[in-house]
Amino acid sequence: MAEEQQVAVKSLPYADAVPGAVLDADDSGIIVNRDKLIDFALYLRNEEGFDFLSSLQAVDYLGYPGRTAGDRFEVVYHLFNTKKGGDGIVLKVRLPEDDPELPSVILVWPGADLQEREAWDLFGIKFKGHPRLRRILLWEGFHGHPMRKDWKEAYYEEDHKPYKNRWPEGHYGWEEDRAPWGDNVVYPKGWDPDAFVEPPPPLPKIHEPPITPGQERVKTDRIIVNMGPQHPSTHGVFRMIVALDGETIVGLEPEMGYLHRNHEKIGERNTWLMNIPFTDRLDYLSAMSNNFGYVLAVEKLLGEKAKPPERAEYLRVIMAELTRVQNHLWTIGFLLNDLGAFFTPALYAIEERELILDLFEAVSGSRMMVNYMRFGGVKADVDDAWLKTARDLVFNRLPAKVDEFDRYLTENEIIKERTIGVGYLSAEDAIATSMSGPMLRGSGVPYDVRKARPYSVYDHFDWDIVTNDGCDVYARYLVRLGEVRQSIRILK
Repeated sequence: MAEEQQVAVKSLPYADAVPGAVLDADDSGIIVNRDKLIDFALYLRNEEGFDFLSSLQAVDYLGYPGRTAGDRFEVVYHLFNTKKGGDGIVLKVRLPEDDPELPSVILVWPGADLQEREAWDLFGIKFKGHPRLRRILLWEGFHGHPMRKDWKEAYYEEDHKPYKNRWPEGHYGWEEDRAPWGDNVVYPKGWDPDAFVEPPPPLPKIHEPPITPGQERVKTDRIIVNMGPQHPSTHGVFRMIVALDGETIVGLEPEMGYLHRNHEKIGERNTWLMNIPFTDRLDYLSAMSNNFGYVLAVEKLLGEKAKPPERAEYLRVIMAELTRVQNHLWTIGFLLNDLGAFFTPALYAIEERELILDLFEAVSGSRMMVNYMRFGGVKADVDDAWLKTARDLVFNRLPAKVDEFDRYLTENEIIKERTIGVGYLSAEDAIATSMSGPMLRGSGVPYDVRKARPYSVYDHFDWDIVTNDGCDVYARYLVRLGEVRQSIRILK
């Protein structure tokens, strides 16, 4: 019997790498002993090349068949190898209800910083060793952790969803009258909002670009400035606590809770289909792409029966790449806006975006909140008139307009002066901090999910990953411009 157990343990992935680290494994991931998590994480990063932490999520399995209070919570890590690509690896650490704590992996993958704070904020899972484990979306003094299955919403206190008491008599009521505290605010026991003083957050040093030989930096004072939450350059309600050394940002602490709209909690009481329109609103410049990602995830759960027809796959890619074009052009336009070229370049970008939104409106009925993707396909096919308009845009107008942007902006001395060497992020730091998209590729890392782990029909197209090793704002501008050209190449 002992020999059989030993054979079973040896068959587990990486069982010999860190003795006692791997407890179990199945198709969904590797179950890891929390006491061995850091040793195992270091092994995977250093020896197996899993250098990129894509996401860190928490799950509450309260009431789930086969789960008990002893393994109620689970923290899930999605890891990838930026050099080899491929499907990556999933780690899971199970935690008991009465002791939901595990080591922070922030020293292994610094990109875990904000994600661990989110898991603490919404699930109450503690990460030992995290340097500033405090709420990130909700406010200090919020009562409880709302993604726990036993957390009661202020207006809907029933144990199970969907709630029956939302319209108890067929008409609406003022739910504030039902809440015991009157205005949907309750504080933890012993917490006094009037006496609370927010502690100043630690501001980590940001790597600065290399100094040219013979160049000296001017000695300046270091000050703390509060930027936002209402500021034209935050492009939304977003606060940054900024450490300045002269005119150089050397440290920054983001405060993004102002934009939190409870999508996670709303999703719990929706059907799978009802959640699609909510993905439109996660980023109003990328509604089609957000639809795409969500339906792909649900289709993976559904299996082969949800596989879309080939035409629908191509339509999805067309919409996603048109989204990338308008998104990147908008970003370039507003980059110039923030650099001081107030709104003229942005209007050039907006003009092209409007033409793409015309196509979205024609096929979905809406310009921005498209609600177009469906499980197993799309909402509607396109007709010949739509294809004719799209072909003219893709083959004629957009290439010429991208060349025009390139001609006006790329060698502009003011743009280069204000972007080269600014926002420096080395390739190593970009990977370590879980950057993605143009932020990652603008640091010279040739990693694109469409190539590394092709989905839909992306493996049917011939296109190139655009990178630039400048590691600064200018490099990221060049990457976005190049990616627009590659998107046009895919669309053609």
